[in-house]
Amino acid sequence: MIVRAGADGAPLVTDGPFAETKEFLAGWWIVEVPTRQRALEIAAEVSAAPGPGGAPLRMPIEVREVMSAPPTEA
Repeated sequence: MIVRAGADGAPLVTDGPFAETKEFLAGWWIVEVPTRQRALEIAAEVSAAPGPGGAPLRMPIEVREVMSAPPTEA
């Protein structure tokens, strides 16, 4: 899924389908969060980083789950 910051800073989420493109990886973060929503909020904050003149860049941030908790026995 791709996340951008909306005008109010809230996450705007796009969940495919995506056109095939050449990828550019500028870096990556692994964050441990209690919920998927919190991961989206962090991505929106990163997307709103200030660019030239201080205006928010609203760069697309790709969010992927890389690990989940092991299943619990009931």
